[in-house]
Amino acid sequence: MAEHDSDREDREPDEKGVPFDEAAAWRAIVAGYGDEPPDPPGARPFKPVEDLALLEKEPPGEGADSSEEPRPARPLGSSISFAPGVGPRDYTAPESSEDDFDEDDEGHFVPPDPPPLPTADTTARLAWLGVAGGPVLLLVAVLLGWEMTWWLATLGIGGFLGGFVTLVTRMRTDDDDDGDPGRGAVV
Repeated sequence: MAEHDSDREDREPDEKGVPFDEAAAWRAIVAGYGDEPPDPPGARPFKPVEDLALLEKEPPGEGADSSEEPRPARPLGSSISFAPGVGPRDYTAPESSEDDFDEDDEGHFVPPDPPPLPTADTTARLAWLGVAGGPVLLLVAVLLGWEMTWWLATLGIGGFLGGFVTLVTRMRTDDDDDGDPGRGAVV
């Protein structure tokens, strides 16, 4: 323990019995609030936002001859600025018309109307009613606080399982198409 204390003597003055004046430290912080520390020697100040695109000005006495007349500062060549409300994001394409196409153009593509959806048979409709209606029936029974009787549970769970099995067994397989599988793309 003695070795550990001897190492701390030259590093931590608080432990030597020097009192720390916390109130004086706070007064120093409050007195210096809002003051900026001075810039280190040789540091250049930041440029305002408006002058960021301008070329750097050389300080007097560095680099260039003083016999040359100063050139006016101008923005860099690659800088592009747009007025507010005008720019690439504000561009809208002109509306197309039939006059835009010449004799070589075929016009724009208009897809044909899709064929009507196939009508479902009664078995498929009842199967979907069981798959969707069984869980909904059980959920309504729980939310409304109905007593969960055997017929309510059988109807909900049995309807779901029966409808699911019916839909799976009626699914079409790839064996139904007895055509030549090596025909390739049909155009």
